[in-house]
Amino acid sequence: MQQKNRSRHRHMTSFQVISLGFLSVILLGSLLLMLPIATKSGQSTSFSDALFTATSAVCVTGLVIKDTATYWSLFGQGVILLLIQIGGMGIITIAIAIATVSGRKIGLMQRSTMQEAISAPTVGGIVRRTQFIIRTTILIEIIGAALLAPPVFCRDFGVWKGIWYSLFHSISAFCNAGFDLIGIRTPPFSSLTSYSVQPIVNLVIMVLIVVGGIGFLTWEDIKNHKWHLKKYRMQSKVIFMVTGLLIFLPALYFFYFEFSNVPLMERVWVSLFQSVTPRTAGFNTADLTLLSEVGQMLIIILMLIGGSPGSTAGGMKTTTLAVLVSSALSVFRKKEHTHFFGRRIPDDTIKNAATIFLMYIVLFLVGGMVISSTEDIPLMTALFETASAIGTVGLSLGITPDLGLVSHIILICLMFLGRVGGLTLIFATLSEKKFNGSKYPQEKITVG
Repeated sequence: MQQKNRSRHRHMTSFQVISLGFLSVILLGSLLLMLPIATKSGQSTSFSDALFTATSAVCVTGLVIKDTATYWSLFGQGVILLLIQIGGMGIITIAIAIATVSGRKIGLMQRSTMQEAISAPTVGGIVRRTQFIIRTTILIEIIGAALLAPPVFCRDFGVWKGIWYSLFHSISAFCNAGFDLIGIRTPPFSSLTSYSVQPIVNLVIMVLIVVGGIGFLTWEDIKNHKWHLKKYRMQSKVIFMVTGLLIFLPALYFFYFEFSNVPLMERVWVSLFQSVTPRTAGFNTADLTLLSEVGQMLIIILMLIGGSPGSTAGGMKTTTLAVLVSSALSVFRKKEHTHFFGRRIPDDTIKNAATIFLMYIVLFLVGGMVISSTEDIPLMTALFETASAIGTVGLSLGITPDLGLVSHIILICLMFLGRVGGLTLIFATLSEKKFNGSKYPQEKITVG
């Protein structure tokens, strides 16, 4: 009996499986990127540079030390794309899909882990949801590549390279990764700035980013209920509302204050693109170093918020912001409970949202201050990079390739935590909660 109990205590939790799964794929990807065949020069890449690139790919961030187009060979780019796909859909999603295809039985532990990975409300129907996620992801990415190939990339780079570029950018955009291959004909690290007025590239990439960032469960609502919004889950309604506001309001700011000196059509496209991409794709069609500090700060806020739960995006998540704002409004109105669309939010959810917010803010600020002090660079510049890392965005003011090893390690840790999730990592590290009937005496404390 004691041996059984010990065995049960040693059994890994869902949070530990998710964390170790991401870590294992990152390490494997690093080893593959260290091979001479992975670079165009045929030389081996250092472990630190390979680790940074693999972490950025698996955590669908997009921060890079080496320009993807000019440094990595076709094999290296293929490894990066595979890591992006695995990181975007999730390690557990891929594992469950492989087990299903091979005919293996999916146990309760695997189903519970998958539930945590995609933020599903229940364990029931997890295998069906996994199949839906895989099929929908592949379909959307193929459609995105088909829309980009003939009119743009095949025209600019030739048929075969154009098809590869279309597929690469479609997957990178849908998975909210931000890796690009445009540096082969433009200055390295220039992202999509050469396509700032190309309507197809702008529209397709933005749609892929938004669709990838709204979450797998929201897709399910769209599939099941079509235009009947009243039948959607409360979470899906919140996601649509917050996502719409976070696209529309920043776009207005960029249009009237940051890009007022550019032609009208370019002004419309760059304003929309710069409001969509910080959550959390990492492509850019404008030189971010030319933005005012207010504009850069707005992008930092958007990067920290990120996408939605159970999606390819990172960040604190749109629902976390919504819960915190609604909780504050309930306090202002002297209401006992927080609610959305006629549904009350549990107190545990509000506690989790506050904890996630505090973790992101502390790590973002501490990481930025350490990098600023270590590298002797302006604090705003350092904070931009740390927000990009922990939000798994990939936007940069151009300093990442020149940072030292300590700063790169900080960014690697922030990218990993931003993709896996702060609470997931904490729950994976700490022991299970112990319940007992005793409570401390209650005493009020004044806040505010």
